[in-house]
Amino acid sequence: MSTLRNDMSPRVDLTRRHAVGAKRTSHPAYVDLLPPCNNACPAGENIQAWLALAQAGRWREAWETLVADNPFPAIHGRVCYHPCEDGCNRRELDSAVSIHAIERYLGDRAQLEGWKVPKASSSGKRVMVVGAGPSGLAAAWHLARLGHEVEVYDAGPVAGGMMRFGIPAYRLPRDVLAREIERVEALGVRIVLDHKVEDLLAEQRDGGFDAVYIAIGAQVGRHIDIPARDAVRVFDAVSLLHDTASGEKPLLGRRVVVYGGGNTAMDVARSAKRLGAEDAMIVYFRDSKWLEAHPSEAEDALEEGVRIKWLSSIKQISGDTLTVERMTVDDQGQAHSTGEFETLKADSVVLALGQTTDVEFLRRVPGIAFEDDGTVVVGDDMQTGHPGIFAGGDVIPTHRSVTNAVGLGKKAARRIDAWLAGARWTQPPRHRVVPFEELHLPLYDDALKALQPELPVTERTDFTEVVSGLDAAQAQHEAQRCLSCGNCYECDSCYAACPEKAIVKLGPGSGYRVNLDLCTGCQACFEQCPCHAIDMVIETSADPVSRQQEVNA
Repeated sequence: MSTLRNDMSPRVDLTRRHAVGAKRTSHPAYVDLLPPCNNACPAGENIQAWLALAQAGRWREAWETLVADNPFPAIHGRVCYHPCEDGCNRRELDSAVSIHAIERYLGDRAQLEGWKVPKASSSGKRVMVVGAGPSGLAAAWHLARLGHEVEVYDAGPVAGGMMRFGIPAYRLPRDVLAREIERVEALGVRIVLDHKVEDLLAEQRDGGFDAVYIAIGAQVGRHIDIPARDAVRVFDAVSLLHDTASGEKPLLGRRVVVYGGGNTAMDVARSAKRLGAEDAMIVYFRDSKWLEAHPSEAEDALEEGVRIKWLSSIKQISGDTLTVERMTVDDQGQAHSTGEFETLKADSVVLALGQTTDVEFLRRVPGIAFEDDGTVVVGDDMQTGHPGIFAGGDVIPTHRSVTNAVGLGKKAARRIDAWLAGARWTQPPRHRVVPFEELHLPLYDDALKALQPELPVTERTDFTEVVSGLDAAQAQHEAQRCLSCGNCYECDSCYAACPEKAIVKLGPGSGYRVNLDLCTGCQACFEQCPCHAIDMVIETSADPVSRQQEVNA
């Protein structure tokens, strides 16, 4: 722990009236505000709640709280780009809490100790899920926990979708993925593989399904027309990653050019190095400011020796020669031609230009409409134009990531559950987000982030996992760095600060209450609450009641 100290005590504003006197104009009230980590999580996790349990070393309870929203902590702790940490208020002090690392620890510990959740009593309803990727499996998990009988159909030979065939094993080991999926099956979910759904309505009718969730992934690579004569081997990124994940070793040659700038392009380039390429270069038509990939993905690729050729667009392939045009980018990120060309040498080219979904089988279903990009139109309830058929994940217009897909699976399950009951699910009101500026942090010690060990670059020659996890002590330390923004953690600061003894302790886990007969409205408790779990509430009476009147009432 660092010896540095940061005085975060709020400055006293002597010009502000605190309403202490014969009449009280406001009084404290305990509140639950929304921490920014919770607000930023695409899977809708109650991050602060499970972090609080992890702080106390109550690992099983922390995991149970986590999987109530996200069934795949061992996966997400590895592959999620953790927007929760981008929102973490602790970043303003030293560094964000490493939420993903604690999540991974919980997921790995659950797998090691065989933790499971109990099966629910049967609702008598049957739901069909099309697609065994992250969204379909998440929906199946939540629907099963709600008591519904679920069958998942997938065209592939193994469940997991793009988690298995789109994410390299050095980021997500296959045994970890398999164990997370096994837990879904342990709830009674039936996964049917090598089963491509062609006639959706017939499958629904014959299977006696009351509702359907469409969650097919974006597993079709986009192509562009590049003039080619006697071209080098040209691959699409999705197929290449799929073949590699299936145990094949594509013949890429010594020099590999990857065309694209997203996360998939980074995965392909890093995989090419592991498959024996001496030189892996990413060609991208914009500059680093407009890179589509997550910054950490690009940093890892560069660390492993991948080169990135910015502001370049492939115009023609002739034999092993690529004609590349230099580009410029305007303030809006739009690329423009310059008319200046150069050539590159390559043994193979991989097109990593994005993915689309194969939705042809849905075009035969009456009522289902499509966006211009081929994605499915759904309403606020995630239902298509055909009653009882819902859609989510990559097949609808949305940001494509594992975490977002899992979040959509949970949302769909809730809406399907309500629809099966003849109701409509409505989003409960959300508390307001508490920003860093509203915290009243006292003098505190810097707490250094627990770092996850990484495999040295020189040893990254195969698909062995690159990043290791935390141990129990490190995970608990990291959880204890949480500031508990917006939610009381019973630190007793309010109790100690009140000069009138108006704060009443209700016992461990029960918090506090305010005795308004004693409260003067001095705001001492509000100003000493480090996490802003107290608001000052204006008195409801138009003419503020004196304290003596309150006591006599």
